[in-house]
Parts: sequence; C-alpha cells; structure tokens
Amino acid sequence: MQREVQILADGAAIAKRAAQEFVQAAAAAVRERNAFHVALAGGSTPKALYDLLATDSALRSQVPWDKIQVFFGDERHVGPGHADSNFRMAMETMLSKVPLKANQVTRIKGEYADAEQAAREYEQAIASHFKLKPGELPRFDLLLAGMGNEGHTLSLFPGTKALRADGRVAVRNWVGKLYTERITLTAPAACAAAEILFMVTGVDKALALKGVLEGPYEPEQLPAQLLQPKDGKLLWLVDIAAGSMLSKGIRE
Repeated sequence: MQREVQILADGAAIAKRAAQEFVQAAAAAVRERNAFHVALAGGSTPKALYDLLATDSALRSQVPWDKIQVFFGDERHVGPGHADSNFRMAMETMLSKVPLKANQVTRIKGEYADAEQAAREYEQAIASHFKLKPGELPRFDLLLAGMGNEGHTLSLFPGTKALRADGRVAVRNWVGKLYTERITLTAPAACAAAEILFMVTGVDKALALKGVLEGPYEPEQLPAQLLQPKDGKLLWLVDIAAGSMLSKGIRE
C-alpha cells in the first residue's frame, strides 16, 4: 500500500486536488476496464468536490460520465429527500447536474424502517453489479472518505459493532452517541478499493488525525485507521488546520 499525506491551504484547495485525483482515477479505470466505480462520501468537504466536478467546465469535460457507476460509503437512516441524506447532498450538488442515467447510481435505501433490510439490499445490489461470489469483496476504483473529530470514518464509529462485521460488505450500525442507526460499508469492503481518498478539514480534527496517522494502531478507538487498501493507494488530503499537529506530510 502506498500512503501519502498532503497538507493543503483549505477546503477549496482540497476539493481542487481531489477533483484532479477523481479525473485521473476515472481515466485509468476506463482505460483498464471501460468502467469507473466510485463510492461517494457525505459531509461538507466532499460537497465542495462534487460542486466543482459538476460546474467547472474544464474538469467536467474530463470525466467519462457515461462510464461511471456511483455507490455510497454510508448513509443516514433517513429517506432520500431528507436534509441529512448523503444521497440527497450528492444528488443536489452533482448527480442531477451531470449526464448520468438512473441505472448508474446505486443508493442505500435509508428510508426503510429496518436498517438491516437496507444494508442487506445494498449488499445484494453490490454483489449483483460486481458479480461477486460468496465471500468476495467489491473493488471500487475510488472510495471517498471523511473523518470525524473522534476518528470515525464512513459510519464506523469507535466501539461500535460494525468494526467487527467480518464477511459482510455493508451492515447497519447502531451509533449510541447519536441515538441512531446508520448503514455503512464495512472496513474490509472499503479496503478492497484500488484507492481510498480521505478529505479532512478543521482544527477540531487535528488531534484525532495525529492519532490516526502517527499514533499506535488502535482502530477500536480510531476507526479511520482501518481504512488501508490491501492492494492500492491511500491519499490523505488535509487542510492546514486539521494537519497542524502532524510531524509528517507534504506541505504545499
């Protein structure tokens, strides 16, 4: 695994750099297999990336929209029209503004009363699309991720059951501190990706980020440590505030 940490000026610089990475990953995947599989993330930093890909004409023209298959790393236990929905955010900022057909987007059905049903259905949709045999994991070309100020990523929160969901691609996860269910890809499913791209902004993340990148390996406490591609690239794009405590990293 190649790991790279880049410390950039701010969220806008991260979005710009992430957009370049998105375009490169898409081009490489299409050259190899004539398809680009990406798992999107929720949150404010990815939102700026999606906006850029949809509205910056130079970037937009480089994306092979007709070859993309869109998935999601996690989802809140809400419907697609809810203000907290990761799908809604991606739809409003990018998916509805670019030439994509409905069958190019696979969402997690957070509106189901039973979050386990949503997780199982999402697993089945992924297995069917990637033609997975039992026990196999999907290989996303690019998986986007963020990190919370306590070190969570996707909806893998410290001390939750999803951290030990062996053999599953997606699971429901009860997050006690938020008093809610989430639906999330498991760490093994994420780690099968060809590239994981983290985007982290804000001084409130600085201590957790130092723990994740430079502290001992304690993924029960800092689940973001779990996301390390087995056979691929790991790129952390962090702003100056989030990276302020790091001793290592390429500062631009």
